[in-house]
Amino acid sequence: MGLTLPRRYWLTGAGNGIGASLAEAILETGAYLAVSSRSARSCDSFSVRYPGQVLTVPGNLTDSQSVREIGEQIARQWGALDSVILNLGTAEYVDGQPADHTLIEHIVRSNLLAASFCIEVAMPLLRAGAEPHLVGIASPVTYLPPSQNETGGNAMRYLFTSDRAGLASAGIDVTLVHPGYDGPSLGPDGCFPTQAHQSADEAARHVLEQLVERPREVALPIACMTALWPLPSSTETMPADTDSCQAKNGYPIKGQP
Repeated sequence: MGLTLPRRYWLTGAGNGIGASLAEAILETGAYLAVSSRSARSCDSFSVRYPGQVLTVPGNLTDSQSVREIGEQIARQWGALDSVILNLGTAEYVDGQPADHTLIEHIVRSNLLAASFCIEVAMPLLRAGAEPHLVGIASPVTYLPPSQNETGGNAMRYLFTSDRAGLASAGIDVTLVHPGYDGPSLGPDGCFPTQAHQSADEAARHVLEQLVERPREVALPIACMTALWPLPSSTETMPADTDSCQAKNGYPIKGQP
């Protein structure tokens, strides 16, 4: 009987929320994990707690050169990837106000452009892997319809759906994970009117259990999006072209990928 090697993952956005919980859950299975976050400190914490399992590859995923360097580092270390989970981008809560152009640019770069860079770099690594699987986690800003988020819409869905057909011929399965609702209105606290309550840890376990079957989509039945896509504790992670006053007046922005 052949020896089954640990699965090799690349997970982005592991600094907090569902990304950090996913990293923990994956590592508990004994898998190898390349972990990306803009903060090197959050990546290093996993390496300390799970020695020998973690490859820390922090970087700015909105920069194509940085993403290519991450891919090269993974290739040197493992030569291939079996699963890629792109938990990319930001959660912007604009409280119904018209979106400023800098916010729109930030959303596109940190969610969609970063995802496309990562997919391009991941493809040759997945093709060399075992039972390859590409997973995208859509934050509310890239999944909600325009009636609830003027700057988002189903952009992440379109990106992964358009890639699915071409990747199937290479034997790569594609799954989109998204907030589990069809379109209720937001409450005054930024939460959705549903009785479902999931912590980040519970959501991570739910996602990993569902991914075993490799479905096309996985819904997250959450009561409050900020549990999975938390805002930063300060304005230090704000993009350079968005000032702190703007953040306090309707444009709080989660840290970049």
